[in-house]
Amino acid sequence: MAVPIAVLDCDLLLYGRGHRTLDRFKLEDVTDEYLVSTYGFPRQFICYLVDLLGATLSRPTQRSRAISPETQILAALGFYTSGSFQTRMGDAIGISQASMSRCVANVTEALVERASQFIHFPKDEATVQSLKDDFYGLAGMPGVLGVVDCTHVAIKAPNAEDLSYVNRKGLHSLNCLMVCDSRGVLLSAETHWPGSLPDCTVLEQAALTSQFETELHKDGWLLGDSSFLLRTWLMTPLHIPETPAEYRYNMAHSATHNVIERTFRTIRSRFRCLDASKGTLQYSPEKSSHIILACCVLHNISLQHGLDVWSAPATGHMEQSEEEYEQMESVDSEACRVRQELLLTHFS
Repeated sequence: MAVPIAVLDCDLLLYGRGHRTLDRFKLEDVTDEYLVSTYGFPRQFICYLVDLLGATLSRPTQRSRAISPETQILAALGFYTSGSFQTRMGDAIGISQASMSRCVANVTEALVERASQFIHFPKDEATVQSLKDDFYGLAGMPGVLGVVDCTHVAIKAPNAEDLSYVNRKGLHSLNCLMVCDSRGVLLSAETHWPGSLPDCTVLEQAALTSQFETELHKDGWLLGDSSFLLRTWLMTPLHIPETPAEYRYNMAHSATHNVIERTFRTIRSRFRCLDASKGTLQYSPEKSSHIILACCVLHNISLQHGLDVWSAPATGHMEQSEEEYEQMESVDSEACRVRQELLLTHFS
């Protein structure tokens, strides 16, 4: 007598049908040390994310079993901070690799939806002045509203083998334009630019440029390195300093601009999915861009919660901006006048 063979859903045998939530892992059952070592963050931070994203992650689903927001967040944090979907991570919270991937997608989109809530320039005058004062305290550079730079994040080759994502090193990447304050808090993050675009082109086309040129930030400026052109709202170093004032300006500029380089290092130290140590992001450019932005949101939230990212060890490889700087001179006479006035007023 033939015995029919059925393909069994093991989860179905374990948990049955019906819209139930899988609570296979309990935060209260483990120590803070375990949470930090496995998921990169302490209990209080994870609970905050559950409160912040819980309603979004509990949206009605057509699947027979729903994974709890807590478990989805742990899965996503595990990937962001380790860069891996290995079964050790899934086993820790009791879900499959496929479910891990869905959790990362869900949490990523929930964080991206809230990006403008956590990544933005201050609006009120008191906060703007505090921003300038903090920068001035670093190296004596006045009027600074933020420091700007680009960094590359490696991605897999797009299905269409789009050459626009191949950077100068022959690798596929996204060129990400970011601005931070003196503490490393991100004030702007555009993570979608193809890796073939040079930094100056990214800035030229970025929403950041439109924001500064239309909102008329005449009482301050950003600091950018020599890969960018001088603008009235963007102070760059002098290519060939000659006077003592010009040398002092360049030294103050470099010491202040270094904040964003430290910020890039600490973001990659915390979010190992971005540092290429476990390989490139195995997603389309759009999804990879969202993962980078989600990590930027988490970076700012971690600073709000007093987590000291400056103390994080610098690990893994970092695809810093790879420009071969050309000796570009701005044709913007007004921008040259603003920089010259800054030199005379503060560095002479």
